[in-house]
Amino acid sequence: MNITKKDIDNLNAVLTVEISKDDYSDKVESILKNYRKNANIPGFRKGHVPMGMVKKQYGTAILVEEVNKLLQDNLHKYLTEEKLDVLGNPIPKNEKDVDWNEEDFTFEFDLGLAPQFDVDVKGKKAITHYKVVADDKMINNQVETIRKQYGKLIAKDTVEDGDEITGTFTLDEKDIDNPATFSTEDIKGKKQLKALKEAKIGDVVTLKTKGLFNDDHDNQKQLGVSHDDAHGLDIDVDFKVEEINTREMAELNQEFFDKLFGEGVVTSEEELKEKIKEDAEKQFAQQSDQKLLNDVVENLIENTKFDLPDEFLQRWIQVSGEKPMTEEEAKAEYERSEKGLRYQLIEGKIRNENEALQVSFDELKDHSKQMIKAQMAQFGNTNPSDEELDGIAARILSNEEEVKRMTEQLNTTKMLQYFKENAKLKEKEISYDDFIKEASK
Repeated sequence: MNITKKDIDNLNAVLTVEISKDDYSDKVESILKNYRKNANIPGFRKGHVPMGMVKKQYGTAILVEEVNKLLQDNLHKYLTEEKLDVLGNPIPKNEKDVDWNEEDFTFEFDLGLAPQFDVDVKGKKAITHYKVVADDKMINNQVETIRKQYGKLIAKDTVEDGDEITGTFTLDEKDIDNPATFSTEDIKGKKQLKALKEAKIGDVVTLKTKGLFNDDHDNQKQLGVSHDDAHGLDIDVDFKVEEINTREMAELNQEFFDKLFGEGVVTSEEELKEKIKEDAEKQFAQQSDQKLLNDVVENLIENTKFDLPDEFLQRWIQVSGEKPMTEEEAKAEYERSEKGLRYQLIEGKIRNENEALQVSFDELKDHSKQMIKAQMAQFGNTNPSDEELDGIAARILSNEEEVKRMTEQLNTTKMLQYFKENAKLKEKEISYDDFIKEASK
C-alpha cells in the first residue's frame, strides 16, 4: 500500500491511496475459505461447495469490505503518523469510479487542513471585567422580601395595597378554571386594581386580561393558559375572591436571624445586610465571570485572523450527517457554526501551548470529591470520610458522560482563570441593574 499527499494550497490537499492485490488477497482468501466451510447451498454438502461458486456469490462483497477496512485503518494511521491537523474527515473523490473487477485500486480523498495562526490573548483593547455590587436599594428590598416571606399572614375582608388575594379565575369559553394567588403589587392595570380593591370575600369581579399583570407571563401561571396565549391575551375573565391576606413582616430579632442562617451566625440588622450583600455578590461574580468569558471569546474570534477551507467544510457538512444536506442547507449550517469552529481552533491552540490548561485525572477526582462533599452537606453530612468520598468518586468517574461533563466544567474554569491572568482587562464597579443592561446589549 502506498499513500501520497499533494498540497493544493495551504488549506486543501489530496491524499492518494494505492492498494494492490498483495495488500488484501490473503485476508480475502481466508474469509472465503471460512465461508466455504459453513455455506449451505442446495445440491452441495456442507463444506464441499465449489470455491468458484463461493467467490461468485460472496467474493465482491468481501473484497469491498476488506479494502474499505484497509482504507480506514491506514488513513487514520497515516494522518496520525504524519501529524496532519485536519478539519472534519477525508472526503472520497472517486469512490463511484472504482472498478471492483480490477486487482489494484487507487482512491483519492480531499483533505481540509487546519490553518496556521498566532493568538494574542492580551490584545490591544482592554476588556471590561465588571465587579457587580449589591447597592443599598437592592439590600433593603431583599430584607423586606425576606421579612415578608417569614412573616405572618393575617386574614382580611377587604383589599388594600400590598395585600395578597387568593381566588379562582374562570371563563367557560376558554376552559379557564384556575386557582391563583397574587399580590396587588403584581397588578398593572389601574381599573383592574380598583375593581379588586372594591371587592370583598365571595365577590366575583370581571377583569380584562390585557395589561392585567406587570408581566404577561403571569397570565400563564395565574390563568392556566399556554405560553403562546399568555402574551397579549385580551379577554374578560371572572375572578372569585376567596381569601384576602396581609403579611405582617417578621421582626428583626435573634430568632429571625437564627432561622435564616443558623444559631449565632448573624446577630444584628447590620450583619444581616452584610450577609445578604456577601451572598448576592458571590452570585453576581459568577454572572460577571460568564460575561467576561463571553466577551474575551468574542474578542479573540474577531481579532484572530485566519482563513478556513470553506468549500471543503461545506462539502463535509453536506455528506457527513445522518441525512445528506443540499448545498444550500450545508452552506447555511456552515455559516451558523463558523464562529464556533474558529473559537474551537483558537482554544485548542491556547491549550496546546499551555500545559497547565490540560485537565488531569487527579484534578477530575478532586473536583468530583468537592461536588460530593457539597451535596452531602446539603443533607447534613458535613464531615464524610476520605474512604466514603473515594468510593463515590470512583463510581462517578466510571461514568463516561459524567467524566465528559466534569472535564468541560474544569476546562471552562481553567480557561476563565487563564484569561483573567493574561488578557488585557479593566475592572469596572457597577450595580446589578446596570450590569443586566450591559449584559443584554
